[in-house]
Amino acid sequence: MNHEILHRKILDNRDKIQNWFSEKGRGLPFPIYSSFDIRDAGFKIGPVDANIFPAGFNNVCLIDRENSVDIARDFLDSHYSKDTKKILLLTEEHTANPYYWDNVLALQTLLEGAGREVRLAIPKVMDKPLQVPSASGKTATVYSAKRSGNGVDIEGFKPDLIISNNDFSLEYEEWSKDLITPMNPPRELGWYRRRKDRFFRVYNELVQEFAAQIEIDPWTLQVETDVFAGFEPDDESSRDALADKAQKMFDRLKAKYKEQGIDREPSLFVKNNAGTYGLGVIAVKDPAEIRGWNNKSRKKMKAAKGGREITEVIIQEGVPTIVHAEAGQTAEPVIYMIGCQLAGGFLRAHGDKGDDDSLNSPGAVYQRLCISDLDLKIEGCPMENSYGWVARLAFLSVAREAQELEVEFKNYRLSETSCTKS
Repeated sequence: MNHEILHRKILDNRDKIQNWFSEKGRGLPFPIYSSFDIRDAGFKIGPVDANIFPAGFNNVCLIDRENSVDIARDFLDSHYSKDTKKILLLTEEHTANPYYWDNVLALQTLLEGAGREVRLAIPKVMDKPLQVPSASGKTATVYSAKRSGNGVDIEGFKPDLIISNNDFSLEYEEWSKDLITPMNPPRELGWYRRRKDRFFRVYNELVQEFAAQIEIDPWTLQVETDVFAGFEPDDESSRDALADKAQKMFDRLKAKYKEQGIDREPSLFVKNNAGTYGLGVIAVKDPAEIRGWNNKSRKKMKAAKGGREITEVIIQEGVPTIVHAEAGQTAEPVIYMIGCQLAGGFLRAHGDKGDDDSLNSPGAVYQRLCISDLDLKIEGCPMENSYGWVARLAFLSVAREAQELEVEFKNYRLSETSCTKS
């Protein structure tokens, strides 16, 4: 299932799947934004990471960022009251990554373009605002998101809505206690609570329905994922049990590859079940490797962002990539959404990585992939169309995941028309 074939199937069933997508989204509150790392193996296409608090908006192609202003305005106008004018953009605490702050400044520009007044802040008490340099030479002014009663007060600025770009790997329970100011995405979708295996289970189930709509084999869009609880990387019996479970998935994939006529060996990834930033991820070419992980590998799988201990992992099929950037580097598309609308994208490329490696690592570069092209010439944009629909499916899975977790979207208004645009 390469993107050309998927593209044609989507075009042939365009109205049918748009109606299906709109119906599936009916009654669900949506995170304001999300992003998805997608892999195209030629024989299957699927998301390998789903981010509800995405960074990287600075890498989205410029025309997409410009067009996203209207999408953001429509989302805010549709789902929040007309009095929602003041926005607190809640950021991560780590201030040493200048590229992250380019992302924050891109988001601030986007929200201000949508007619909102925006302050940047972290959920931490500070004596004075930080002046944080970004990679592009700009400076972000970052305040303390000080609690005041049941709300937040930033030197007299009292936000109507908090938009979080902090992924809540840490719970910030004391800071958030009794907070009534609405937040989107809600804190309860943070990594202190969210789990990857739930997302992939929901996604794979949803793909079954979507595949029936366009008459394709659902396997070509699914990403096989198993969870392994009670993980202790330094415990030999724990590694043995993990290796046994990984071997079973490897054998299933090997049989499927043979059935599909795929002339290559499968590969796997072991990933922290609750984390991001590419931390706690190890590629596995042979499940036996897990038994013999050296100290460096075991250390890599011990701690996640914020120093949290990794106690649960997923075993996931590795989806190789046939995508290459302009200079020939191994690449993968990353698609961004605002609500249920496609908002932008880019290609993440890496010259030192192979087609079955993780590309979310130091040395990655970012190249043009513009979703905006779909508005002008959808028939001639197979990559953007195919990857865009995989992102839509992944987004819908996030919304259903939030529903399963019974996450409350405070002050959020449902809209019957928010997902009707194709």
